[in-house]
Amino acid sequence: MAVLADLNGLVADGVITAAQAHVMRERSRSAMVALVIRLLLCGGVLAAAAGFVAWLQDPVSVALAGFLFLLGGAVVLAVAGPLWRMFGHAAALIGAVMLTGGGLVEALRSFPQPEAGLLPAAAGLLIALPAALLYRSGSERMTFLGGFLLLIGLGLHLTGLGSVLIDQERGGVIPMLFSLYATLILLGAGWFLDLRLITALAIVPFAQVLHTGTDYFHAVFVFYSPEPALSILQMALGMGLAFWLMRIRPERDARHAGIFAVMAFIVANLCFLVGSLWGDVVGDTLALWRVYDRGADGFSWSAAEEARRAYEARALVIPESVFAAVWALVLAACAIGAARMLHRGLFNTALTFGAIHAYTQVFESFGDQPLAWIIGGLAAIPLAWGIWRLNQQFG
Repeated sequence: MAVLADLNGLVADGVITAAQAHVMRERSRSAMVALVIRLLLCGGVLAAAAGFVAWLQDPVSVALAGFLFLLGGAVVLAVAGPLWRMFGHAAALIGAVMLTGGGLVEALRSFPQPEAGLLPAAAGLLIALPAALLYRSGSERMTFLGGFLLLIGLGLHLTGLGSVLIDQERGGVIPMLFSLYATLILLGAGWFLDLRLITALAIVPFAQVLHTGTDYFHAVFVFYSPEPALSILQMALGMGLAFWLMRIRPERDARHAGIFAVMAFIVANLCFLVGSLWGDVVGDTLALWRVYDRGADGFSWSAAEEARRAYEARALVIPESVFAAVWALVLAACAIGAARMLHRGLFNTALTFGAIHAYTQVFESFGDQPLAWIIGGLAAIPLAWGIWRLNQQFG
């Protein structure tokens, strides 16, 4: 478990020596600088490759230029010294992205579905498997390249399969299974490469199992959750599994489980926000997805609305006030638990969404009800006293 500590205070109290504190600072600084370098390198590679693809436009030209970049990068890695190795990595990675991107565009343009998606999906696996072996080879020169190629291959694989589903406009269970499959792929890749950023990104397809996601319009970024209650339960299940793994697995695995738990907690809070504003008719989008399929023959908005009202009359309906009250209790419990477990990420997230919850309810729900604020404020005082007493007994 990563723990933040006041090194100056520990030195002053005699817990550690000044030399030990210096070593801790230097190791922390080196780790942060290395992370920044890798992020800059990956961001530069992706931006340059995307620029070349947009500039050249022709998939064959993109693939040819990508091959030349890849070949040049491989030569640099093979013959150059450590001082120039970063440029070899960058050239090879730009070439790899251009090759796969050009091949994907050419496949989507030249073949009908599902072949247009299945071919890149298969090619992605063919890239990912040897890339994983290259990463595991132990060669310092090839570790970064192998890891990046592994991510490119898996991205190509998932993009190809996703294009098949989009083309066929499939609904129901199949997209849900694909989202779970993508979640497992990203979790496995994050663990294999020990990249918690990839592990954190696994929350995106995991949330999309129940169609929770985001969208963008002009100057507006939107989070939507058509099934907030079920999504909250889903995220709670993911958090519970992650915390269980944190207890039974080694430190390396626990770090990945911990970052996924925090991401699931963030999404759960956003779902609570949606529920506290709109309430929820539990299960309506899952039960009526065929009715709302606009690609179906004979689609009618009036018929869809009639079916929705009929379902709502017999379904479980959770009002906004229930979401607001439960959300406040969950935030308080999670903040207390995170403080006890020294889980700073979860603790900071709980505090952040506590402020968002208070702000939202002031302007949307209880702003004109002073009695609600009196009750809530007075209830917080004995709660704080109880936490203080428990901390004294179990600390």
